[in-house]
Amino acid sequence: MTAYAQEATVQEIEKAWMDVAIKLATDSVKNGGGPFGALVARGGEVVATGNNQVTASLDPTAHAEVSAMRAACKKLDTFALEGCVLVTSCEPCPMCLSSALWARVDRIVFAADRDDAAVAGFDDRKFYDLFEKKPASMWPMPVERLDVANRTAPFDAWLAKTDRVDY
Repeated sequence: MTAYAQEATVQEIEKAWMDVAIKLATDSVKNGGGPFGALVARGGEVVATGNNQVTASLDPTAHAEVSAMRAACKKLDTFALEGCVLVTSCEPCPMCLSSALWARVDRIVFAADRDDAAVAGFDDRKFYDLFEKKPASMWPMPVERLDVANRTAPFDAWLAKTDRVDY
């Protein structure tokens, strides 16, 4: 197969995955969730899916991307999603992007962007701006370091733990 044919095949697969993510988002709305859907795929196969459950579960972290990554980690019995692609109906918010970085997904593919979300009433642009442009002194809530003598105690305990699983 030529490189062009392989590229076309990858694009076709990713479009099919995006169709699934968008359907998950649309179905989520019908079922009382938010209008966001996501999936994690590896090796050409969908590993797990998720939709926004913030209001349904009263969990502000229950975004579609986080839900999909949690389910994928559980299914794959790992906390790291190397070799996986996160496909989401909308550009990940800063929390979801950070979660994907921590999960070590290889790629993120999204459809709608932050401006599209804002038009629908999901305006996270202030959070993007917060991380991209504003110094911490201008954030809407204080984020302050308290210098205490035992600040590294949790890390010290972690390093002393002989059966830890490094990540």
